[in-house]
Amino acid sequence: MSEDDSSSLARKAYHTVTPGSHMRPDSEMDSIGWTMFLILVVLLVPFLPFIAIVYVLSKVFGYLNAQRGPSP
Repeated sequence: MSEDDSSSLARKAYHTVTPGSHMRPDSEMDSIGWTMFLILVVLLVPFLPFIAIVYVLSKVFGYLNAQRGPSP
């Protein structure tokens, strides 16, 4: 069976009642997505120093706990 036979068989087996859609740029949804991204960036950037401090402190305490060893 060649590729032409398999592709024509697939086209025969593919039945739909809706017409195929044509891809086009969706600038409206693109602008909404960029707006949401920018709002999240504006809201989260002020929290980055606090997130970094919590991350560093958790690593330091984890290291100190591992150095101390298990408690008896």
